[in-house]
Amino acid sequence: MISDKMLQLTQNNSVIRAMFEEGNRLAAEFGRENVFDFSLGNPNFPPPDAVREAIIDVLNTVPPTEIHGYMSNAGYPEVRAAVADSLNRRFGTEYDARGIVMTVGAAGGLNVVLKTLINPGDEVIALAPYFVEYGNYARNWDGALVVVPANPPTFQPNADALTAAITERTKAVIINSPNNPTGVVYTRETLQNLADALTRKSREYGHPIYIIADEPYRELSYGTDVPWIPSVYRDTLVCYSWSKSLSLPGERIGYIAVAPDAADYELLTDALGIATRVIGFVNAPSLMQLAVARVLDVQPNLAGYAENRKLLYDGLTALGFDCVYPDGAFYLWVKAPNGDDKAFAAAAKQYNILIVPGSSFAGAGYVRIAYCVAKSTIEGSMAGFAKLAGKYGLSKLTSDN
Repeated sequence: MISDKMLQLTQNNSVIRAMFEEGNRLAAEFGRENVFDFSLGNPNFPPPDAVREAIIDVLNTVPPTEIHGYMSNAGYPEVRAAVADSLNRRFGTEYDARGIVMTVGAAGGLNVVLKTLINPGDEVIALAPYFVEYGNYARNWDGALVVVPANPPTFQPNADALTAAITERTKAVIINSPNNPTGVVYTRETLQNLADALTRKSREYGHPIYIIADEPYRELSYGTDVPWIPSVYRDTLVCYSWSKSLSLPGERIGYIAVAPDAADYELLTDALGIATRVIGFVNAPSLMQLAVARVLDVQPNLAGYAENRKLLYDGLTALGFDCVYPDGAFYLWVKAPNGDDKAFAAAAKQYNILIVPGSSFAGAGYVRIAYCVAKSTIEGSMAGFAKLAGKYGLSKLTSDN
């Protein structure tokens, strides 16, 4: 019999992953071109050429024993130094190699941070809507996830609601901006209000409350400023991944960044390195560490995402759907016409359209549509969305059910 903890996690298996598997089943039945899968944030755009060239350069110039050998748990020193230098150039910071821990993606980084911070019964706050796995990550380390809702239609977090949720057991607040699932970018004013609340509560309880900045979408912003959270709040641990910005989700490569002036810096950075080993990663993939260090200044080509954003948003709003216009990431947050997001997602599946109920993100009443797909997927889905709009009485089209 498996452990009680894993039994619970198995029963709470990700709805997103289940929808992804359902997409594969429908594709086998109806043909992939007839299935419009918007469930998973899996970029359909290829990595920049510079990534392939960097991998080739590593293989051609670095001795194999160095590429494939053991290293420090926190990663290659030269890679960590390169990441620190890149952050310092971009944000005017003073990171050093010690403050960078290379990780198995942002998910790996989040787990390393939570393993480092949480004692049994400690609390981690998530600002809803939030990425569905945060709850599993916190519970995996015997912590409790406390959910603070954000208010529609802006979905900017509220500092008063955050303040009310903080207790003596609060260890951290996870902030994800640009946000998955809404596509909302938190403003500097919002972040400053949250930071002020955390500063007051940290003083009240006599221990730091960290911000864990989950930032795989940092570079995916369509002209909207994405504030650098450590510039607003000192005790911030940034968890980054190149999965989205360079279309490398399967490579699982990222980092944790801790500023030198963060509370308990030396103890914290030592513990983060050990946590990577304890939870089984040991270290981030060696080849990809060396490769990403060569492409730190490469930015994503946002043109395809921007085109898809406009195509999907314009198409759905023209049909009568109520959508949050996304400033970042690659998700459209759409209001379920009758308020029942699960029923709406089920109805969409009748037309081979796969979308994720917002209740999976603590955002009941909405659905998430990932537009990091081929343009043809969006174009091909519009006939089905039109029938769906008709089904809900949003357009003059007649339901075909």
